[in-house]
This record gives sequence, structure tokens and C-alpha cells, in this order.
Amino acid sequence: MTADDQPIPSVWTRPQRGRRDQPALSRDQIVAEAIRLLDAEGIDALSMRKLGTRLGAGATSLYRHVTNKDELIELVLDEVYGELRVPTVDDSAAWREAVAQSAHSVRTMILRHPWTASVLGAAGTAYLGPNLMRLSEDMLAMLESAGFTLEEANHALTTVTAYVIGMTTAEAAMLTMLTRSGRTETEWAEQVLEAGRQAVATYPRLSALYAAHIGKDPQRTREEDFDHGLDRILDGLAAARGDKG
Repeated sequence: MTADDQPIPSVWTRPQRGRRDQPALSRDQIVAEAIRLLDAEGIDALSMRKLGTRLGAGATSLYRHVTNKDELIELVLDEVYGELRVPTVDDSAAWREAVAQSAHSVRTMILRHPWTASVLGAAGTAYLGPNLMRLSEDMLAMLESAGFTLEEANHALTTVTAYVIGMTTAEAAMLTMLTRSGRTETEWAEQVLEAGRQAVATYPRLSALYAAHIGKDPQRTREEDFDHGLDRILDGLAAARGDKG
């Protein structure tokens, strides 16, 4: 099958080489080293040539496993999704806590690998990866066992996932910027709040909001904001199911 014959240009739709055709450098080695490079230097540092140098191999060796950088991104994304597990739910009433735990796990994964913030939206076929499919299947099964229909479970999963990715990619991008600047989050927050406080002086509602954040731990604020939004989504899902209490 040639690239032109593929229904979707993705590493997941292209047949892998037979065992006899496999080169000495494995796909697992390539993915592991790519993640180390991305964690250390960010998405802008990733290139097939640089990755090959780190592996002691030419870029040609990498192209035996991935046809381009986009395929490599699909592989590394699915690999980091493999770090996640869906909690086991023995009581159907515990679905809300399980969904919250899963949401926090995804947030933690993105913040642990902040480069994901730059590629999650662009990796359109990431959902074809085996780790992400396993996670999706497990989440759907958990929600079904809690009384959601399969369609309701799918809508719930899509909504929660969109919220987590939207909130957390913004956090990851900000933290990446801070790392490059050499400033701490507290230093940055103090500077931004002071500049913002002066800029909104004639806007009483914005002034009140800025004043309320002065002196607060910015990391704690981010966590509280994330929890608040997640709780409102879970409230909505519970209401739609007719949960009591």
C-alpha cells in the first residue's frame, strides 16, 4: 500500500513492516527518545534529524518507521496517553468521582508533558491510537455501568474531554512560556496582576476580580478554577440523568 492508497494519512492506517523487514532501531526506541527530547526542549526542538542524532542513527533510519513528523507526533501522543488509567467503579453512584479522577489524570499528564498543548488540536487522527482507544472504551464502559446509555456516555466523554483539553492546554502553554522566561509563576502573576490592576482601574467589576487575586497562590488558583468548571459540567451531567442529592 502506498501513501496515496491510504484512506487517511496516519501511522495507524499504514501497515507495519513485516518482522524480517524491521531495522535494528525499533519504533519503541524512537518514540521513547522523542518524548525525552520533547519534555526537555519542547515541540520546536523536534526534528527527524535531531532525533536521529540523539539515537545515534541517521534520519533515514527513522523514516523506516514513520514517513514524516506528523506520524511521529501521533505515536508520541498515544504513548503519553498510555500513562493513564480509568478508575474502577464498583458502585454506579460513584461515576462522578471516577470521571473527576480521570479528568485530573489527563490534566496532570498534559502538564507533565507541556508540549502536548501545541499538538493535541492538530493531531486529528490521534483518536485512532490504541492507548487512546482503550481509554475511550474504558470510560464509555464505566459510564454505561453507571446507567448512561452509550450515546449519553459518548456525549459526556466528549464534553469532559473538550473541557479538560481546553483548560489545560492554556495552562501548559503559560507554564512553557514561564520556563523559557526564567520567571517563577508567582513572579509572573504579581507582575501581571499589578499591570492589570492599573489597566482596569475604571472598570469596577474587573477591578474587584483583580483585587481578589492579589496575594493568592497562582497554582492554587489554577487548580480551583479547573475544579469549579469541572464540577459545573458534572452537575449538568448529573441533572440530565436525574440524579438526586
